[in-house]
Parts: sequence; structure tokens; C-alpha cells
Amino acid sequence: MGVYQHLTEFAGLPVAEFDFETEEDAELPPAAGHAWAVRTSFDEESFEQVWSRFRAAVDTTAVTALVIGYWGASYDEHEADPVALLTEAAADFPALRALFLGDITGEEAEISWIEHSDITPLFTAFPELERFEIRGADGNEGRIRLEPIKSTALKRLRFESGGLPARIVRAVAASDLPNLEHLDLWLGTDTYGGDATMADLEPILTGERLPSLRHLGLEDSETQDQVAEAVAGAPVVARLESLSLAMGILTDAGAEALLSGQPLTHLRRLDLHHHYLGDTMMDRLRAALPGVDLNLDDRQETHRDGWRFIAVSE
Repeated sequence: MGVYQHLTEFAGLPVAEFDFETEEDAELPPAAGHAWAVRTSFDEESFEQVWSRFRAAVDTTAVTALVIGYWGASYDEHEADPVALLTEAAADFPALRALFLGDITGEEAEISWIEHSDITPLFTAFPELERFEIRGADGNEGRIRLEPIKSTALKRLRFESGGLPARIVRAVAASDLPNLEHLDLWLGTDTYGGDATMADLEPILTGERLPSLRHLGLEDSETQDQVAEAVAGAPVVARLESLSLAMGILTDAGAEALLSGQPLTHLRRLDLHHHYLGDTMMDRLRAALPGVDLNLDDRQETHRDGWRFIAVSE
């Protein structure tokens, strides 16, 4: 659905909404079999009140997937801290396996405005969490923190950001995640705190701490050419089934590095959508990867003043 529409499906389940408009006597679907989205809206009932009503109305012991939507999205003394609310209620969610934190559209708050606190406690409170996705992990004066985590349950980890701070990338790289299969990092731009370097990515690219990884996304980067060059020789690529370098400023130079590097013909899918490639380079990629599902959609044009842009930043 992207960052401009709320999720309608999460973790293979349809999303059931519980928000400030949900009435006390509303007829709700079964707790099991749905991903429950809890959210409020600007200048409406507080998120804490909606959250409290949700916990009273829904059998939380049967909830396997949660989507946390708009809670205020910035931290001051008047705003909720969804991490604190979730960890305090952890005992009431014994079956929780999937969590999306920040299902907030651009109409509600730009991705760079969504502030998070320290998300590390979530992995302690929910040790059986198999899927964690977060939107708005920007580092430009942001408060988001993550310490290296240990989890044998986690299989899917995604950070959607217009500027992912290097401290988050380093924490992921230092984490012990032997069963992680899917990793997406939207690296973003340094304008919004995306200051990760190739050195920060190197432990991920070796794959030594990620023996089960089958999908890697290093996306939405203003340094996408350098990322492509690093990926071209990365040991982890040989075991991947899919790779995404989409949404960034990928030019012919980055694509040339991919073609000159290790073989990519074993991949099932290579996603490069939102790029700045020329026709000749796109033809070369198609010819070199005939059996790969290659996404070259959404070609961008360099602006007359030389500017190029990533897909998601503000």
C-alpha cells in the first residue's frame, strides 16, 4: 500500500480497524484471524483512551498481529509513547507474533515527522515476535534508539525511513538473529538523518550473523550507486533469493557495478524500481538476467538543475 494509505493486510491477515470512531457497543470481528489496527487522529480522542478501549473490547489473548497507527507521532509531554503502552500490556498479548509500529500516512504526518523512542524493550517484552516493521525511524534530531537484540523467533525486520540513522543500522548489524529471513532498510538521505556508511553496512553484507537471510533490501538511498557497488561483491548475496535496491538514486554507474560484480542469475527477483537508468543500461540488465523477475518500473528523469531524488524522504 505504500506510505500514503493505511494497511489493509498485514502478516497475511486482513486488517480490522479500532479507532476513535469505534463505538463502545460496536460489533467487532473475531479477535483471531485479523491484524488489529489501533489508531486515533489529530485532535480526537487520545491514543491512550483508544488503546484502553481496544484492550477491553477485544480478546487480546487471541491477537497475533497488531498495527499501531497515529498516536500523535511526535514526543512531548502530551503525546503517547506506544512502546511503553505495548510493553506494559505484553502479558495480555501472549499470541502476538507480528507488529507494525507507525502505520501513519503522509496526510497524517510526513514520514520524517514520526518520532519513536527506544524500541529495544519491544523485543524483550515480546520474545516470540516473528515480524517487526516500523515507519518513521528518522534520525534528524529523532529519539529512536535500538540496542543489539537477540531473537531466535524474528524472521522479518523492516525499517521504513526517510533518513535511517547509522546507530540503527549498526544495532541491526550487531544483533543475533539466526532465523531472520527478510531484512529491509530504507536508508534515506542525510537531510533527514540518514548517515549510515558502507562500513556500517559491511557486517550485514558479509552475512555472517544472518545465516538464514533470503531477502535483503537496502533501499531509498541517495547513495544507491555506492550501495550497489558494495552489494556487487557482498558474500551474503550468493544465498539470497531476492534483492532490492529500489527507490533510490541508482544511476548507470551503480547498475554497471552490479553487472561487473558477482553473478545475480540465481536471484528470483531483483527490484530496482524508481531509478535513473538509461535505456541502454536497462536493456543490458534484462539481457544479463533473463530468468530473474526484474523490476525496472518508475524511471526518473534528472532535473534540469541536476537534482535527483529518492522516492520517500519527507
